[in-house]
Amino acid sequence: MSMTEMSGMDMATATSSMAMASSTASAGHDMSGMASTSSMMGMSDMMMTFFSSNTTPLFSMTWTPANMGQYAGTCLFLIAFAMVFRVLIALRCNFTPLWVQWTRHEAPMGAYRSDENLLKGARRPWRVNEAAARATLDTMLAGVSYLLMIAVMTMNVGYFLSVLGGTFLGSFILGSWGAAAAQ
Repeated sequence: MSMTEMSGMDMATATSSMAMASSTASAGHDMSGMASTSSMMGMSDMMMTFFSSNTTPLFSMTWTPANMGQYAGTCLFLIAFAMVFRVLIALRCNFTPLWVQWTRHEAPMGAYRSDENLLKGARRPWRVNEAAARATLDTMLAGVSYLLMIAVMTMNVGYFLSVLGGTFLGSFILGSWGAAAAQ
């Protein structure tokens, strides 16, 4: 692609951004709070390849490493956070047996036929406390997974490898515990 074609594409992008901004303004919206059209970022401006930088923001602009030590700390945080993700998955896979064991002192004798039926997936009565605990665990699992996804979407190689490394370590340490529930 020649330079004139590229500059023509940039001009087309800027023109469409200006047209969109002016159509919004003509619809009666106040443009005083908006950034100038030169600072708008279109899809063509977004980084779509992996890159290496030790100053990539994570989750917000205030979490931007300023030196190599802070970048290493951010990567270690992502490794630990991915391990937490694997712990949450293992807890979720074993939720029912763990819940029964944790609340056994509250259940009357004979409330459940036997632990064997429980582990085979026998239908349990619905209980508010158990449902709330399961929903809380699922929400935490979703939140952690979305935050890890945002870290990967920065396209920073170090962040990406940190998430993969934490996932590997978490599975290596707790993999058999999560797999036991699937059998």
